[in-house]
Amino acid sequence: MTLTEGTDGAALKSALIAQARTEGFAKTGICRPDAVPELAARLAAFIAQDRHGQMGWMAERTGWRGDPAALWPQARSVIMLAEPYTPAEDPLAVLDQPSCGAISVYARNRDYHDLVKKRLKRVGRWLIEQAPGAEIKVFVDTAPVMEKPLAAAAGLGWQGKHTNLLGRDLGNWFFLGAIFTTLDLPTDAPGVESCGSCTACLDVCPTGAFPAPFQLDARRCVSYLTIEHAGPVDLELRPRLGNRIYGCDDCLAVCPWNKFAVAATEMRYAAREDLTAPHLSLLCGLDDAAFRAMFSGSPIKRIGRNRFVRNVLYAIGNSADQGLVSTARARLEDDDPTVRDAAEWAVARLREPT
Repeated sequence: MTLTEGTDGAALKSALIAQARTEGFAKTGICRPDAVPELAARLAAFIAQDRHGQMGWMAERTGWRGDPAALWPQARSVIMLAEPYTPAEDPLAVLDQPSCGAISVYARNRDYHDLVKKRLKRVGRWLIEQAPGAEIKVFVDTAPVMEKPLAAAAGLGWQGKHTNLLGRDLGNWFFLGAIFTTLDLPTDAPGVESCGSCTACLDVCPTGAFPAPFQLDARRCVSYLTIEHAGPVDLELRPRLGNRIYGCDDCLAVCPWNKFAVAATEMRYAAREDLTAPHLSLLCGLDDAAFRAMFSGSPIKRIGRNRFVRNVLYAIGNSADQGLVSTARARLEDDDPTVRDAAEWAVARLREPT
């Protein structure tokens, strides 16, 4: 939809940015749906190397995922928005407490999908009010949309050597949301890669998940292994998980650009006290009902009790805490075979001579 005569596109964009800020978004940028023509080839190469692991959905609908313009042909602009969830304390401190579980910062409270999507819808409704006849679609990990390349094209930042998005004025602690619209809005210059010679994110990775700068092999990524991977984790990788039981923040936390990170304004992203450094013994005994109750409204709930307890048992095996042997033994007769396997591994590992 071309802006009608008399409508100032620049003024509308300026007002849009201001409105987005009132909703909690720290930065807004705009690009065309076809702004990343190399996206399809990059996705195809990633899939061809099997670096997506068990995430079969990445190999589906590649026509849409690799070409945002094909997802909704009527769209003329993609509005990308960043909402910060910057932690108030050092997110890696829990790694020094091996008898406690390390949960990724974004998952220590409410599910961001719900919060960000509601904000996107409010911004979208505001936009329609300003430009009657315009149409929108909002996305937060809910469709085959590759948000990070689009956000880079919209000028929010660039994809760093860890493949996550970061910005000079944002750091890399932020969620992304997208609003596709039929409005033809003024675009922004794409972000400029500014990692320089820094390799902090690559060097800190506990599993060696980066074959090269700007490349990720998800099959070795702790976030993938603890969240997306079903069944037993490879024996070679289990010790490298440490006490990380849901996700991993190492590569994000060490990025020097975080000195410019924007503080989170949404209190529901602040870590719940019981999820900052929960003791592994408390988590290992969760049955399905207790798991669902503890993680109601949390993104952790979606991986299910069995996968979560599997992760906890790997952490117990890595803890060197002899006091947790009985906790692991209690899961040797678990109904889930993967949990039983993890329990056997944990007990055997704790028995190993130090």
